[in-house]
Amino acid sequence: MSRLSRRSLLAAAIFTPEFAVRSPLFAQTSASGYLLYVGTYTEHGSKGIYAYRFQPKSGELIPLGLVAETPNPTFLATSANRRFLYAVNEVANYQNTKSGLISGYSVDHLSGKLDPINSVASAGSGPCHLAVDETGSALFVANYGSGSAASFQLGVHGHISAAVSQFQFSGHSADKERQEGPHTHCTTLTHDNRYVLVNDLGLDQILVFHLDPSTAKLTPNDPPFWSAKPGSGPRHLALHPKGRWAYSINEMASTVDVLAWDGKTGTLNQIQSISTLPADFHGESTCAEIAVDKTGRFVYGSNRGHDSIAVFAVNEKDGNLKSVDYTPTGGKEPRHFTLDPDGRWLLVGNQNSGTIAIFRRDSGSGKLNPTGKTYEINSAVCLLFA
Repeated sequence: MSRLSRRSLLAAAIFTPEFAVRSPLFAQTSASGYLLYVGTYTEHGSKGIYAYRFQPKSGELIPLGLVAETPNPTFLATSANRRFLYAVNEVANYQNTKSGLISGYSVDHLSGKLDPINSVASAGSGPCHLAVDETGSALFVANYGSGSAASFQLGVHGHISAAVSQFQFSGHSADKERQEGPHTHCTTLTHDNRYVLVNDLGLDQILVFHLDPSTAKLTPNDPPFWSAKPGSGPRHLALHPKGRWAYSINEMASTVDVLAWDGKTGTLNQIQSISTLPADFHGESTCAEIAVDKTGRFVYGSNRGHDSIAVFAVNEKDGNLKSVDYTPTGGKEPRHFTLDPDGRWLLVGNQNSGTIAIFRRDSGSGKLNPTGKTYEINSAVCLLFA
């Protein structure tokens, strides 16, 4: 299975300010349904961030078109009040700073339009993930290329400050090619808004930081990190609604680590590791996204190569997972997926086949049923309901 590396994509994307403009081409539609934004890689025909109106009764998407023309807006997040949307521009050298970019937009919920607010350097190269805290006053970025993390203040009108905290990690892990250095991949806010957890694929660590929401400053916890099994590659993390457990999906090992979270001490402790692949699969596959449904009864993870969504049931007493199903995504490289706000549907972005596929979710069993509804879009990387 061939796949463009993140490094080659970064090398192709050098950002210049004139690209950060909103497309004038716009499809008009009713404001009924949920607003969905899609971040993309822009090397293969895509031009930036696209919008759709999702119909929760039928599971259909109404395209609204390109809403922000900008290079490699690969991951998206909204403010707590949903008035603002933020994107990482996964580039390597913004204005000769050896940094990527963060772009902020105001959201027009009626039309889906995104109006630029401002952009700032991400304080590291190749940013691939970002998150906004519960107060809407702090933003956090994982810079995969440089292996660093940074935090930023957000103004009342959505303005992004320069970095107020910046951490450059060092070291390596077992895989000489993939883990020759740090590669941060995810930033996750705890439910009490007191900690930020940072997955580092290159170091096989989840780093823990205290958060001061009033200043957006981060301080390393003591102990400062939890270590995964060498060669695992912890990529993304999802917290259980009860706040007692964290689920970390390992890109390289195709496993999920089930971790007990102690909010008093800021510590993680492993209680289980489970494969995302069926026992009879022996091909090449890597993991990408993970999510917990809003009831806390089911966990979902994506397999790229096996091209499936792994479905797990959660033990309500100890947080452990039990394999339920493996649902083919109907496309190649399911980079990202999301559950709709009602929890009735799961939408998958198949990056390499250029589609979004819609699945109906059984709330009793957690299983996914294909609807046959697919929508063409080049290089979908992130799906976000606003």
